[in-house]
Amino acid sequence: MYVITKKPELNRVIRSLSVAMAALLAAGCSTAGQDGGSATGASGTGPITFATGRDTTAYLQPLLDRWNQAHPAEKVTLLELPEVADEQRAQIAANLQAHSNRYDVLGLDVVWTAEFADNGWIIPLERGLFPLDKFLPPVVDTAIYQDKLWAVPYTSNAGLLYYRTDLVKKPPRTWAELRQQALAITKKHDIEGYAGQFLAYEGLTVNFSEAVQSAGGQILSPDGSTVTLDPAKAAIALDFLKQGLREKWIPEEALDYKEEESRLAFQEGRLAFARNWPHAYGPARVRLGDKVAVTRLPGLNGPGSSALGGSNLAISAFSKHQHTAQEFIRYFTSLENERRVLTEGSFPPVWTELYDDPELIERFPYLPVLKESILAAKPRAAGANYNQLSLVIASTVAKALKPQSSESADDVAASLKAELEEIIKTQ
Repeated sequence: MYVITKKPELNRVIRSLSVAMAALLAAGCSTAGQDGGSATGASGTGPITFATGRDTTAYLQPLLDRWNQAHPAEKVTLLELPEVADEQRAQIAANLQAHSNRYDVLGLDVVWTAEFADNGWIIPLERGLFPLDKFLPPVVDTAIYQDKLWAVPYTSNAGLLYYRTDLVKKPPRTWAELRQQALAITKKHDIEGYAGQFLAYEGLTVNFSEAVQSAGGQILSPDGSTVTLDPAKAAIALDFLKQGLREKWIPEEALDYKEEESRLAFQEGRLAFARNWPHAYGPARVRLGDKVAVTRLPGLNGPGSSALGGSNLAISAFSKHQHTAQEFIRYFTSLENERRVLTEGSFPPVWTELYDDPELIERFPYLPVLKESILAAKPRAAGANYNQLSLVIASTVAKALKPQSSESADDVAASLKAELEEIIKTQ
């Protein structure tokens, strides 16, 4: 993070120095001057490194082994990054800022496309090489910036509402129904009501964005260039969360929850409702069996809107083996491997037809709801300064949710809009 000033030129200098310092601290980075690393088009072939978030399900290596057996001269090595997205981004950005060719294929969060493209860290790809028409349309949009394809969708994601079927007769469609049911359950049973991810990090940005969307608003324009936040709708969204904390159907400890903490709280039977990604479904079913089900996130007046998540695969501009990287991405995002992404990794695939496969639906009953949620989801802004905007959103909302906060939701929403507009103006 760097200091925001009102002078664009100074901002650019500060940003460059900040990222350069991070690059010097990145372990194992090799610079362009030391080992080449300038963009070479998509003509180079040879061994490559696939840098992506830590594989917690051990499904990746068998997929890599299949490639390596068929391509002994172009073997791929897995380089696991930290599990937390913010830390992944910092490590990849530091490496690429140093013009290192250590990474070839990059597993990128869907919100990083514009930043990495703007900085010249990844190369544009030829659309005709990939079966984009077979993918879920909103997912493809996350890989496009300024009318160019910069990455290939690999996994998708949308937030779901988990609930206990033994406590809930009919899942809530609106916030009012969620509140009413959560209050009733907490009074009748020794269990908390509802939680999402409310710690001050990217997860809170996602949760708040979903609340704003589910109230009929939007924080930023799709390209991230304009603040479209309606303070009145943002205040409604914030009030929904503050009311839950005030009335105790959202437990105060949820203010420290990330995905893992909220997952454990639900599957251990401490929550009646929880907002989480699809990866939480399997462990919850193992622990709670048929007592678990999912539905779309509720909204102000009906089903709400999730923020679109997932990861895309891009090629480093400093890779010496970009052609191999391209062919590896074609292999890795094939229908056969996307099926394995779901069946062996439990990650939502990007191929549309997999969500309609009867055998897969029998094994993963949440697929129809997830498909509906993805199609109704809204992507987080694709702007190059998304990371700074996200930091401001998360920190502002976290402060407003604290029990000791005396600011009204209206004041917080107005202040947040002004701060976001200042960041857009100075970038």
